[in-house]
Amino acid sequence: MRSVLSKAALVVAASLATVTAIPEIVVKGSKFFAGDEQFYIKGFAFQGTGNDPLVNITQCTYDISLMKLFGTNSVRVYHVDPTKDHTACMRVLADAGIYLWVDLDTFGTALHTIDPAWNLDQFQKYVKVMDAFHTFSNTAGFWIGNEVINSNNNSDAAPYIKAATADMRAYRDKMGYRKIPIGYSAADIAELRPQLQNYLACGDPKTTIEFFGLNSYEWCGNATYDSSGYHNLQNMAENYTIPIFFSETGCIVPRPRTFGDQLVIFGPEMSGTWSGAIIYEWVNEGNDYGVVDYKNTEYGGPPIPMDPEFTALRNIWKSATPNEVKQSDYNPNKPTPACPPSVEGAWKVNGDEPLPTLGAATVKSIVSMEKRQASMHAVPPARVYWGGKNGPKKPKSASSKTEVGVQSGVLGLLMIAVVAFFSM
Repeated sequence: MRSVLSKAALVVAASLATVTAIPEIVVKGSKFFAGDEQFYIKGFAFQGTGNDPLVNITQCTYDISLMKLFGTNSVRVYHVDPTKDHTACMRVLADAGIYLWVDLDTFGTALHTIDPAWNLDQFQKYVKVMDAFHTFSNTAGFWIGNEVINSNNNSDAAPYIKAATADMRAYRDKMGYRKIPIGYSAADIAELRPQLQNYLACGDPKTTIEFFGLNSYEWCGNATYDSSGYHNLQNMAENYTIPIFFSETGCIVPRPRTFGDQLVIFGPEMSGTWSGAIIYEWVNEGNDYGVVDYKNTEYGGPPIPMDPEFTALRNIWKSATPNEVKQSDYNPNKPTPACPPSVEGAWKVNGDEPLPTLGAATVKSIVSMEKRQASMHAVPPARVYWGGKNGPKKPKSASSKTEVGVQSGVLGLLMIAVVAFFSM
């Protein structure tokens, strides 16, 4: 058997010779595409307890090198600090073929469930996150909110979700940014199905979300497609006009988790409608949902697989092979959903009511201010491409920071050693 070091040497040589191409994710109809290939999400919620998991290059390298063993192509990050430099960790993700789905809110700016509001301060804070991540070709999507509506009696927050979406889409487009889609991650509330998902996708196309995520923990233990209720989710989504996927899933009762739902999500029952799943979660935060743990309480250092669940998920994702459609062969023709009427005791919102947006004038003012600030920089922010011979090319004007990667130095060796060890 070859030694870990000899395996590592081979990986080093390969990594020095090539750079992984990572095309930008686009939305067409109800599907995601990366180039001409349909994109199915196989991802992890990736946060830990810190304010931002994408600023420590050493920790990113540890985690992502192990995450690669799953064939992971996505991470969901709930909170980031837009004032920090994320270039190095984004490069580690890109070199592993992994895309980022990042929330626009921070701990202090999230849309509220009780007494909901959408104001200028929130908008400006969301803008900072979009400004910080729009340049990366492996930024796949922005979340406008997470479980803002968490019970059947606070659906009156829905117009604020949609208003925030409308203003952020307007800002993105007026700034000339790449059309990175903006979506919402919903709690799975049976009484609000399918009103919430339809409301957020109905009406004026400039105000709608561009993908819908569902946080669902219905499939537990030895459940089936029918007993879990997944057949109901499929029935309510099969005519949806935008991409829909599981933005959190992974019931932990009983243990160990077998992740049987993944074979259905990526199988013939659901893969024609659903675009994959994000497992909650990567690191164990004391809630027993993680598939890895760390030796210390600071949530850092080399991650330790938590078997048998780590291996179970790794194997089941390897066997999950959905039937894909080429973008060039795909011609969506589903009608936009009708806006749902209000229902006493459940859905409280009339779909034709005006949205509490900040308005075009406010968005235009912020855009003008941001462009003035950008023009004051000696070198404007460059689009950051992680290219290869089959991927987008990096502009010559791109900052040298974009060259930070795993191909060099101690950090690259850390990543290589972990991959080699677990591949033995």
